[in-house]
Amino acid sequence: MKVKVNRDSCIGCGACAAICEDVFEIDDEGLSTAKVEEVEDDKKQEVQDAADSCPTGAIEVEE
Repeated sequence: MKVKVNRDSCIGCGACAAICEDVFEIDDEGLSTAKVEEVEDDKKQEVQDAADSCPTGAIEVEE
């Protein structure tokens, strides 16, 4: 699974980082960024939960 954050859509609410801090973080600009491009199998559900919780749909997940 690949993941990325569309920074044009991100509002920096931090829900993704709260749900899956191993994959997402809030950077110095106050926006979310993915720490990794390829998600480990044991984190896939957390990443999907983060994507589903994003209020702007900024998290893009590709199987």
